[in-house]
Amino acid sequence: MEIDLKSSVTETVGEYVTQIIHFVGGEKRTFNNIEAKSIRQGQFTKFKQKDGTWIMINDKNVLCIEVFNQQ
Repeated sequence: MEIDLKSSVTETVGEYVTQIIHFVGGEKRTFNNIEAKSIRQGQFTKFKQKDGTWIMINDKNVLCIEVFNQQ
C-alpha cells in the first residue's frame, strides 16, 4: 500500500500535468501526460505517464522543474 504524500502538484495544478525539467549544464526535457498523484520525490524522483511508463530522474542534476496543467 502506497502512502499519499499529498503532493501540492495534485492539489493546485491538476490530475495530469506537463513538466519541463531544467538540468545542470543547460539541457531541458519536457514530459507530458504525467499522473500528478504518482510523483514521488527522493534521490531519484519518479513519476508515471498516462501510457503506464515510469520516468526516474536523479535530483542532483536538476536545477528547477516547471509544472503546467494538462488540458
